[in-house]
Amino acid sequence: MVKIIRKKIGDTMNKYFKLEKNDTNIRTEVTAGFTTFLTMVYIIFVNPGILQAAGVPFDQVFMATIISAGLGTLIMALFANYPIALAPGMGLNAYFATIVGAQGLSYQSVFGTVFLAGILFILLSLTKVRETLIEAIPTSLKFGITAGIGLFIAFLGLRMSGIVVANPENLVSLGDLIQPITLLSIVGLLVTLILIALEVKGALFLGMIFTGITGFFTGHLEFQNGFFSLPPTPVFFDLDIASVFSQGLYAIVFVFLLITLFDTTGTLIGVSEQAGLMQDGKLPNAKSAFMADAVATTVGSTFGTSPSTAYVESASGVGAGGRTGLTSLVVALLFFAAMFFSPVVEAVANLSAITAPVLIIVGFYMMQGLAQIEWKNFIEAFPTFAIILTMPLTSSIATGIAVGFITYPLLKLIKGQGKEVHWILYVFAVLFIIQLTFFPMH
Repeated sequence: MVKIIRKKIGDTMNKYFKLEKNDTNIRTEVTAGFTTFLTMVYIIFVNPGILQAAGVPFDQVFMATIISAGLGTLIMALFANYPIALAPGMGLNAYFATIVGAQGLSYQSVFGTVFLAGILFILLSLTKVRETLIEAIPTSLKFGITAGIGLFIAFLGLRMSGIVVANPENLVSLGDLIQPITLLSIVGLLVTLILIALEVKGALFLGMIFTGITGFFTGHLEFQNGFFSLPPTPVFFDLDIASVFSQGLYAIVFVFLLITLFDTTGTLIGVSEQAGLMQDGKLPNAKSAFMADAVATTVGSTFGTSPSTAYVESASGVGAGGRTGLTSLVVALLFFAAMFFSPVVEAVANLSAITAPVLIIVGFYMMQGLAQIEWKNFIEAFPTFAIILTMPLTSSIATGIAVGFITYPLLKLIKGQGKEVHWILYVFAVLFIIQLTFFPMH
């Protein structure tokens, strides 16, 4: 009887996910799913820590993170059949926390912007507008935005760890490296770097475990509420959508939309190419794949988390042999199982030394696209430089994007290459000039 049931399940999985067609099997897909999960599970520790600092209740973010990640990845698995997982995006959560603190906005208002961005994302995913927007924005600006966000979150990690501290004379300076939390952060960072250098799978997660164990024995990590518990009850957020219009928060909506658009699309193309799933340079089931993060972002905002995006860590599962949505299905199920470990996650989120090294290292990974920039071509390169310089120094992803979108078409016009710029960029440039002049972003 057991063999019959196992065979029936195997045949169903093979037929639904087209395992044989993609030259894979259930064991390989399950292994790949665990591999992907281990490389990105840090998000359920990091995301609550970042958004909790913005005033969002821990339990709210914890459940919202899991719901968003699980739902988005499940849609990717069942409808797009891709071995790609989704979760609240790094950088987007940092941007969320920054604008809440810097602009004095309520997090309910900012969740309203995330919700509207998600709705727009769904509409764009149903049409070809998404592809048009992606094609209109030059590659140099796309890489510049990604790299700028990388520096942004790496700088956040340095501040969280105490490696870098505020200094009234020159803005920042080196912190006291022998302070317990700072020292623990440095040790955790070094250990994680060693694991990555040795190509250990799940290095980020294992580095967090090492830092956590060290913090436990040094008295900095305490599990006051045990290790397991029933999941916190997820509740719908009272979104303040009206304030988006009354306070003119359109630029924030645009930034959330733009970053998620580039991040997800770039990851989908990159990981699909690695897995050999691209066909004649096109992405089969593209609309279903795009819809996964759009729905995850929209639903996630109603429960209390920042926008979701496809995770480049999915490449680790592809490297382990994952080729179909069965890999993603395993990841989704593991995310849902993680909701029973909220006491562990809460304790870890409250110790910045565990999450800070992850921010620094993920920031590095986001810089790699700069190798594609033609640095000797001033017209192409300077707007990229302006973006990656402005984002961390102004603590504003929105301002960095605005500077890039203004300088690029301006330099092209001066050079006599204005016809090479898509008309959409000129519209963005004018809108950003108005925004920076009359409604400064912080």
